[in-house]
Amino acid sequence: MPRGIHELLGLANKFVKELAKPFVAREEEARVIALAIISGEHVVMIGEPGTAKSALARRAAELINARFFKYLLTRFTEPDELFGPLDITALKQGKYVRITRNKLPEAEIAFIDEIFNANSAILNMFLTIMNERILYDGYNEIKVPLWSMIAASNNVPDEPELQALYDRFLYRHFVKPVSEDKWAELIEAAWKIEAGYYEAAEPLLNMDDIRRLNKLLFEVDLNPIKEKLIKLYAIFEDQGIHITDRRKGKALKAIAASALLDQRMVAKEEDLFVLKHVAPRDNEEMEQANAILLDEIKATEKHLRELAEIESNAKEAKEYIAKVTDFDPRLVDYLRSFEAVRERVRKIAEETSDDVVRQRALDVLSEINEVIELVRRKFML
Repeated sequence: MPRGIHELLGLANKFVKELAKPFVAREEEARVIALAIISGEHVVMIGEPGTAKSALARRAAELINARFFKYLLTRFTEPDELFGPLDITALKQGKYVRITRNKLPEAEIAFIDEIFNANSAILNMFLTIMNERILYDGYNEIKVPLWSMIAASNNVPDEPELQALYDRFLYRHFVKPVSEDKWAELIEAAWKIEAGYYEAAEPLLNMDDIRRLNKLLFEVDLNPIKEKLIKLYAIFEDQGIHITDRRKGKALKAIAASALLDQRMVAKEEDLFVLKHVAPRDNEEMEQANAILLDEIKATEKHLRELAEIESNAKEAKEYIAKVTDFDPRLVDYLRSFEAVRERVRKIAEETSDDVVRQRALDVLSEINEVIELVRRKFML
């Protein structure tokens, strides 16, 4: 029996949290992958190796029980490695057929590492697969089930022949290494994974659910943000951030997907923050776009509401923890929860241009630190 809309939206929201769960400080990466999957688009993650890009892609596929394909490209990669070898028996009979079992043409979610190493033969096949979901191979047109391609690269491509491929990625996310204040958590998480304690993903959704969510995109009311969106496009252009006509239109899918992930059928100004994954070409433009969005979008009220709720939860938690005399398993949940919330509040404090929001965030941060310290003292009893 198909899930109801409210249940579906709740699971989509949970998908982001479950995707980020085993990783340290990768909440934004989890959200952008979720945006790509819900909107049926592709995402390229640009940054140094070892920042959990492939692990996030694999976990995303596990959470939706999707057929997954992963490959690292080099300059010498042959089409057969990705699309399957030719069937020699069929070739002797004058038929041009590939054996695609467990290869890219059968995947629903694909992770391609170092994507911009693609040679001209692979490049042309990628373009049609990503855009039309068709593999043109010899005399054949093969319809493929690819839903989203998640790609990775160390750098933004400069070569003219790669620009069409780069433009096929609606989402471009620039991955940063984990910040120094999270290194302790990072090494703890890494050690657990090395020891075999990696938390396997249990399917949360399936591809039918994803297709339904994708259809719901077009039922999201975008009217409240259209005027602001056009203004932002003008500001971006004025500041030297050029967005192609195709990307201007497709950005609406990203905005609608953001609303769905927050369990809404009406877009709000805060959903326009997804433009920082759509508009910029490189890391410099991303920083510039983020600054523009922070200045132009009225996130103050949203942040203050969010901070007030977090502060209320922190005070409630302190009261409960103070009464605990024996070990309570809920203390572990409190610690994990408030450590994650602390990172969110710290990010608000760092990124906001509003002095009131920044000071409020710092006050709430102090409250959260008290909760965490209180829990740790209880562990020592």
